[in-house]
Amino acid sequence: MKTIVHLLRHGEVHNPEGVLYGRLPGYHLSDDGRLMAETAAKWLTGRDITVLCSSPMERAQQTAEPIAQALKLPVSTDDRLIEAGNHFEGRTFGVGDGSLRRPEHWPYLWNPFRPSWGEPYEEIASRMLAAMADIRDAASGHEAVCVSHQLPIWVTRRKVEGRHLWHNPARRQCGLASVTSVTYDDGRIIKVDYAEPAGELSRRPSVPGA
Repeated sequence: MKTIVHLLRHGEVHNPEGVLYGRLPGYHLSDDGRLMAETAAKWLTGRDITVLCSSPMERAQQTAEPIAQALKLPVSTDDRLIEAGNHFEGRTFGVGDGSLRRPEHWPYLWNPFRPSWGEPYEEIASRMLAAMADIRDAASGHEAVCVSHQLPIWVTRRKVEGRHLWHNPARRQCGLASVTSVTYDDGRIIKVDYAEPAGELSRRPSVPGA
């Protein structure tokens, strides 16, 4: 019996200050972000989706809304799909004009493999995979959608594919409103696919997000 769990990254966030918003409240989708969510909903329409779940963050919940409307499904919230914790949350991040120029932040940068500045990659992957397993069981024999965030989705994919979890953030294959689809066969992961339904919108110049 095959079941597919689609990990959908939320759409673009309104973030004119360019901060790393992480788990901070009050960060909602931009106008383009809402278009991305609607485009993803159209892409998912027609699939055998029976379960829709989302991170508790506002941007994820807003991304789930047009999918819920299109598929006539309720949205459940799972805290395990939340964005990763990060010491630099609420700050800009850069060498010339951001947190990296301030010595008090340097101790948090000593270990990029764990990483030392936030929630450990292994813990992120563990909670995501646990959530996915429960959602897979709820949608057994069908498909499910989980709306989450770039880092949790990307680290989970790397874990599934047997790659080390530390990585260059600039090389993540997890665009805005992208879909990483994990196929299970009787509980065993057999395939990972990737698609960018809102690719044209997501490639526009943007501001930092998660």
